[in-house]
Amino acid sequence: MWEGATLNGMRIEFDSVVTRWNSRVDSWFFATLPEELSLDIRELPSPPRGFGSLRVRASIGATEWTTSIFFSGSAFVLPLKKQVRQAESIEEGDVVTVELDILDV
Repeated sequence: MWEGATLNGMRIEFDSVVTRWNSRVDSWFFATLPEELSLDIRELPSPPRGFGSLRVRASIGATEWTTSIFFSGSAFVLPLKKQVRQAESIEEGDVVTVELDILDV
């Protein structure tokens, strides 16, 4: 199994440091899935979608939302929209526990 992540059916749980894509005020923030887990997810049969994305239902704490994960470099990344970060008091550099349900497989 992947260090820091579990796969139970298509429900995935992992821990990630929150990173900022760039330093502008309107920056994107992401949680990054573990590389080995990301490679395994890429092997799952799924419909072709733009940018190799997969639709997911994500949750951090009490906040749940539907979005997509994208393969970037060597791992999938989960965008953390402003409403989620505010609701869960998430800042750059925080470690978050993420639960994902992959909807596209």
